[in-house]
Amino acid sequence: MEIILKQDIKSLGEKDDIVNVKPGYGRNYLIPQGFGALATPSAKKVLAENLKQAAFKQDKIKKDAEGIAERLTEVKLSIGAKAGETGKIFGAVNTIMIAEALKQQGFEVDRRRITFETEPKFVGEYIANLNLHKEVKVKVPFEVVAE
Repeated sequence: MEIILKQDIKSLGEKDDIVNVKPGYGRNYLIPQGFGALATPSAKKVLAENLKQAAFKQDKIKKDAEGIAERLTEVKLSIGAKAGETGKIFGAVNTIMIAEALKQQGFEVDRRRITFETEPKFVGEYIANLNLHKEVKVKVPFEVVAE
């Protein structure tokens, strides 16, 4: 019996895979639990069309991310923070500050997609890693200056 999986199942396959299972397993467990659907010819055509559209959307998202990454390579940010005489920052420079600085430059980047190579604890230069897409990552240098 052929089943189209609607979600990942550890020992069976991933979402949108067409798998062969025993009829009882498919009829009594996978289909009633909503984990799969019967792989009829029309369902296979719908699946193929959905996968084609999803691939097109992912390609567009990736191209947009690559365009943003190309423009971000020329950006250098400056973040102001209160610091002591030794250059140690009071408080923390966080991803929200980087996202706000990027927004002022004209780039919309979600703060959850920003990480630091080393945590900024002193005045100086650092690098922020931006994960724009699972395949598109860019490093943006930024400087922490004392206010």
